[in-house]
Amino acid sequence: MQIVFAASEAVPFAKSGGLADVVGALPREILKLGHEVTVYLPLYAAVRSHLEGELKYRVRSITIPFPHGNRFAGIVDGGERDGVKFYFVDCPEMFDRQGLYGNNGDSYGDNAERFGLFCRAVLEATKLIGVPDVFHLHDWQAALIPVLLRTVYGADPDLKKCASVLTIHNAGYQGWFPPSTTEQLLLPWEIFTYDKLEHYNTFNFLKGGIVYADALTTVSPKYAEEIQTPEFGNGLDGALQKRSADLHGILNGVDYTEWDPAVDGNLAAHYTPADLAGKRECRKDLLHGFGLEAPEETPVIGICSRFASQKGFDLLEQIAGRLAERDVAVVALGTGEPYYEKFFRDFAYANAGRFAVQIRHDDALAHKVEAGADIFLMPSRFEPCGLNQIHALKYGTVPVVRATGGLDNTVEEWNSGSYTGTGFKFAPYDAQALLDAIDRAVTAFYDKKQWSKLMQNGMAQNFSWEKPAREYMGVYEEAARKKA
Repeated sequence: MQIVFAASEAVPFAKSGGLADVVGALPREILKLGHEVTVYLPLYAAVRSHLEGELKYRVRSITIPFPHGNRFAGIVDGGERDGVKFYFVDCPEMFDRQGLYGNNGDSYGDNAERFGLFCRAVLEATKLIGVPDVFHLHDWQAALIPVLLRTVYGADPDLKKCASVLTIHNAGYQGWFPPSTTEQLLLPWEIFTYDKLEHYNTFNFLKGGIVYADALTTVSPKYAEEIQTPEFGNGLDGALQKRSADLHGILNGVDYTEWDPAVDGNLAAHYTPADLAGKRECRKDLLHGFGLEAPEETPVIGICSRFASQKGFDLLEQIAGRLAERDVAVVALGTGEPYYEKFFRDFAYANAGRFAVQIRHDDALAHKVEAGADIFLMPSRFEPCGLNQIHALKYGTVPVVRATGGLDNTVEEWNSGSYTGTGFKFAPYDAQALLDAIDRAVTAFYDKKQWSKLMQNGMAQNFSWEKPAREYMGVYEEAARKKA
């Protein structure tokens, strides 16, 4: 089977979140199952540093029509990575910018045109380079492809047999634009209705993909249930309920070639479940890097996150004073909303010596936090899948999480009676519930026999991409049968 991935980001080329990790890793696993995989991405300014020498064009010019005139996109050959072929849509006036979606927290005003062009360019490119059996589209930026396949390309002899699968990585980001976007992207006005793309008088990219794709997936079984409710569906719960039979929750995997304390080159020392001595060295290195000191009997709580209300930091703010009374050390790494950046700075300033924050994005330091902390904190309001808690488990760092989305699917509550479980969870979105979960973790930390078993239970978990890849193949095959 031939599969084309279309997405707005993928490691190592461009990344703003977990979407990039998925699109960077899943195609390799699909390839291992004996299928042919090609990935299309926009050629952002940041991508150019990953392409050696002069750009090599597979297609020099594709015409993309707009009401104001034509734009022209080239298809740059990005070569193969572990057998996966990469192509980049080159349209400098659209993509040769430092930000992927905007700058300084503001979205680009022409994002509808940018990603409308990207979607059309991918379809036109495949007609010249290779038409797939299945298009696998990711998030709103690529969600127009199923719409195009069923409308303006519906009679195209090359594409009319192609199936489409849309993965929703986060239903909070949908691509809302003015109604005039319908005309701007040369789509028929017949699709701007409540049962298709219209959403509270906006043109909604993601809703279009939900309505028109042959199959839908999201990144954990729990999140697949949650987004069909008003609390988590962000206004799309009705559309998703109508497609519930075609919606599959497939838990994201992680790349253990990058996230494994036995081989991680970012760490001060390596360690395994059989020999955890290196974790103590990682803890010392982490504390030193944050300018803290803590005796071995004091648990270190690590936070590595985007600083945003979605991540539950309003709850942390409510318990900050009481947490400061506990015998714990806290290190936090991340950037995000100015309000929460200030909260973390103030929290660290008021508790210097025991709490520290670094406001920046640093992949190497993120590895050190995962390895050096004793407890990893993720109190998210919602979390479609989450990867940091999975990394923490592999590194023997016990997660404390809210029981939502992928956090609920990947962390099992510790049972001290049976010595089963991998971490600590709280269900109600409530500050006291969060503090109670932290207290349970700290109590377990003081019992070294319990804690050792907790660490080993977590490190024994396997969240590789092998199982999810097989599940995605099942969805591809189902979508192809439906299209046929």
